[in-house]
Amino acid sequence: MLHTNPTIAHSLGADLRALRKSRGMTLQDMASALGRSVGWVSQVERDLSEPSITDLRHIAAQLDIAVSTLFRRGTAPQDEEGYVVRSGARRPIGSRTAGLVEELLSPDLTDDFEMVHSTFEPHSRIDVAVTRPTQEVGYLVSGRLDLEIGGTLYTINPGDSFRIRGEPFRWINAYDAPAIAIWVIAPPVY
Repeated sequence: MLHTNPTIAHSLGADLRALRKSRGMTLQDMASALGRSVGWVSQVERDLSEPSITDLRHIAAQLDIAVSTLFRRGTAPQDEEGYVVRSGARRPIGSRTAGLVEELLSPDLTDDFEMVHSTFEPHSRIDVAVTRPTQEVGYLVSGRLDLEIGGTLYTINPGDSFRIRGEPFRWINAYDAPAIAIWVIAPPVY
């Protein structure tokens, strides 16, 4: 009998499948990278087998995500699960970059997009530009943020929105207040 760990998201298998596919990995690619069988990976993705914490660390490393992305911070009542994410139940996600705290606003990663809440701490930055095979739209809720998109620097103020279409980008919060942004990213990358 499978005993479910209550801190692992109920949608763990679906999230893993969505993340694997968004990276262009086949079941065989993932199995080979993990030193596991295709059948084992398939069972994990269908929630028929529960990976150990060590397995989750290896899977997270292959998907280039923080292992915390795979854990739920709170549980939703059954009638809300998959529909509502309460503020105290958001899953931490992100690039593991110092000065950036990200939480998943979407109920899971099974849609064609994900919604992310990002807090850029004062006087923080990412030095190396990131390029992702995504389309992203962001909206700055508060603070100020400098974004370099495709080599052009923009200062984003509260109420401003922006789009990134696979171009290299980096962010800088050179200001004294946190900058808070909401992002929609397609396909999901976290």
